[in-house]
Amino acid sequence: MSAGSSPRPRSDEELRIVRTFDAPASLLFRIWSEAEHLIHWLGPTGFICTHAEADFRVGGAFRGCIVSQDPASRWRLGRWMTGRYREIARDARIVFTFAWEDGGDQPGVDTLVTLTFEEKDGRTVQTFHQARFLHVEERDSHVDGWTRCFDREQAHLERLQRSERA
Repeated sequence: MSAGSSPRPRSDEELRIVRTFDAPASLLFRIWSEAEHLIHWLGPTGFICTHAEADFRVGGAFRGCIVSQDPASRWRLGRWMTGRYREIARDARIVFTFAWEDGGDQPGVDTLVTLTFEEKDGRTVQTFHQARFLHVEERDSHVDGWTRCFDREQAHLERLQRSERA
C-alpha cells in the first residue's frame, strides 16, 4: 500500500515524515478522526492501543494509551498521550497538540502536529510534521515511533479496503 516513507528531521526541534498510501484522502482522514479506528493502529510496532477517545472538533481533546507487548519494557503498564485539536479541514488537514501525560523528556511542553493529506491519482501523500522538541533525543524517539506507527496505519488501511471490497 505504501509507496515509500521518508522521515526527515528539519532541525533539532522538529520532524517531518512523508508517506504515500494507496488509499483516498477521505479514508486517511477518517482513520485519524475516529477513535474506533485509532485504537487499531495508534502506537508503534510492538505496542497495542488499549484506549482511544477523540472529541474530533476544533477545541476538542483526544486521549490514548499505548502498552508495550515486551514484558521487560518500562512501558508495559502503558503510556498515555493527550492533546487538543486546533484546526480541521475535512480530508485535507488536521492540526493538534500532542503531549505525554507523564511529561516524557519535555514536562509541561506540548508539541504541535500538522498532518496533511494530498490526493494524487487515487493515492494520498500524508505529510506529518511535529515541533517543537526541546531535545534531539526526544525528537528522534518520535521519528522512530511515528514511522513504526505509520506501518500499522498502512496495515489498518489495507484491512479496511479488503473489507470494503468483500
